[in-house]
Amino acid sequence: MTNPLLAPSPLPYGLPPFADLNDADYAEAVRAGLAEHLAEIDAIAGSSAAPDFENTAVAMERSGALLNRAVSAFMTLVSSHGTDGIRALESELMPELSAHEDAVYLNRTLYERFAAIPVEGLDPESERLVSEWLAAFRRAGIALDEAGQERLREVNAELTRLGTEYGQRVAKGINEAAVLVTDPAELAGMPEDDRASAAEAARAAGHESGWLLTFIQPTAQPHLAVLEDRGLRRRIFEASVSRGSSGGGTDVLDLVTAMARLRAEKAELLGFADFAELAVDDQTAPSISAVEDMLGRLAPAAVRNAAGEAEALAEAAGHELEPWDWAFYSAKVRRERYSVDEQALRPYFELDRVLEDGVFYAAGRLFGLTFRERPDLSGYHEDVRVWEVLDADGSGLGLFLGDYFARPTKRGGAWMNSLVEQSRLLGHAPVVINNLNVPKPPAGEPALLTLDELRTVFHEFGHALHGMLSDVQYPRFSGTNVPRDFVEYPSQVNEMWIFDPDVVANYARHHATGEPLPAETLARLDAARLWGEGFATTEYLGGSLLDLAWHRLRRGEEAQDALAFEAKALADAGVSVPLVPPRYRTGYFQHIFAGGWYAAGYWSYIWSEVLDADTVEWFKENGGLTRANGETFRRELLSRGNSRDPLASFRAFRGRDADVAPLLARRGLD
Repeated sequence: MTNPLLAPSPLPYGLPPFADLNDADYAEAVRAGLAEHLAEIDAIAGSSAAPDFENTAVAMERSGALLNRAVSAFMTLVSSHGTDGIRALESELMPELSAHEDAVYLNRTLYERFAAIPVEGLDPESERLVSEWLAAFRRAGIALDEAGQERLREVNAELTRLGTEYGQRVAKGINEAAVLVTDPAELAGMPEDDRASAAEAARAAGHESGWLLTFIQPTAQPHLAVLEDRGLRRRIFEASVSRGSSGGGTDVLDLVTAMARLRAEKAELLGFADFAELAVDDQTAPSISAVEDMLGRLAPAAVRNAAGEAEALAEAAGHELEPWDWAFYSAKVRRERYSVDEQALRPYFELDRVLEDGVFYAAGRLFGLTFRERPDLSGYHEDVRVWEVLDADGSGLGLFLGDYFARPTKRGGAWMNSLVEQSRLLGHAPVVINNLNVPKPPAGEPALLTLDELRTVFHEFGHALHGMLSDVQYPRFSGTNVPRDFVEYPSQVNEMWIFDPDVVANYARHHATGEPLPAETLARLDAARLWGEGFATTEYLGGSLLDLAWHRLRRGEEAQDALAFEAKALADAGVSVPLVPPRYRTGYFQHIFAGGWYAAGYWSYIWSEVLDADTVEWFKENGGLTRANGETFRRELLSRGNSRDPLASFRAFRGRDADVAPLLARRGLD
């Protein structure tokens, strides 16, 4: 049979025909795409015509159609349904893709054609396209001599290999860390639906009996908030923090030290003092020192707040507090001080209702969008659901895919990615995916969300909106293709609708009785808003500052002992709080070591939150959940992608630069 990926998909909006694909199809299509793209680049670079915008910049934007189609489909499986066959292909194909990227951006002839493009008379988006291509060439090392470029290719290839191996070991490690419980008495405090999910997970993992407590990617595990058995809490906590660093086949510390050394060398090759300076070069932040100044101002106040919380928890516990006690007694204090029981709230947050009557409802109120489920369209796994998104005028806008349940083949965490990126040049409408890792309930039972999971559903849908509402000419600027320290901004803004009175009244109903979430409960949630912010901010800053420490190393400086380096880095940054470990430790910090998208950039979440918190104030000042407000946000910001300077888009939307005061108030740091 003909490989379906070798031709444009016949399905609506170019959705890949996953049901018709096998592992060999992905490999064949990626390699055919690599060859085809190189031929296209050779034709552009070797053209005898004088370089101009159409025959160089536009031609490059049009090139690589097969490669983009194949890679987007394949990488979706790598993250979301990484079977053994897909993992093996990942190890084979990632070095080839890395080498191809070098072949593009280290092509001197191609660079010289871009540098010779006349930009006079181009519209602003087109002029920015030329500028962004030239900047990308420079950051990729086009100015290096032949020897320098050859060494850079070697470094990039090895970093790709190490990052792929890191991600695969961490994925295996998160499954191996799961704790099997055989004594039901140990599960005291666990809600019945969670017990049922844990029993289902145990059967799926091949255990004849018992309950398997699976893990999420961060250090903190949800079960710690409810389990009364202190010994079991300790087992879970110690299994979580030791992932990737306790020896065996899933230990990643050797990979980390090698990556840190190579990234420092890469930075030096490209003319930067360290990798952190290289990473910030294409961000909205003006410098890495500005980032460090901001984090340095936040850390002492956050640690003080966490210390205050710890005192309250120790009093509630009546014994010396340990890190595995924090979540349990924090929930207890929240119940006693604010009459907020997070577990009692879960029946009001049923996944389907949250999606249809919460997330989609808010998008309809703001942007006029409607969502029509398409059971005739299938994803890459039976759990994937597909919705067609219609704009306010009823026209088709694109597709939204939701993949919400955990499984052993899915990496931990939550994310959005694009299968098709919007582009007027190519005539492409967006196809975007949200992935979460909610425990899957037994068949016929509802999936009830924790507050954190509820927040994540809205957060990731904010990324999806950024992709779906994109309206740019060139695919390079589409949707979330913005600087890393800007990409989290729209997703964080979308969290504001979780407890908007209109939205929460529409979705927060008891799954069994239909009763709405009581108004007094919402008031108590608001009163308890700052409880736990000391912990949350400290654990986040711990991760951010650990990330920077690894990437402030210069060539010749090496961390011989990764765990000793981690401990010193946290202590030096003033965030070494034994009761509050960093959100991610070195052994499972996928954001920065598996692929490296957030390498030296985990700080970008809080940098984006400055914009987010100020934007929330704008919505409040202007009437909240209205079509007028949604259209302004869409027109000036969400639709723009990277087609203009993102901070210029923020200023066009807000009317000024961002104010940090709303962020400080939100996190109790003012």
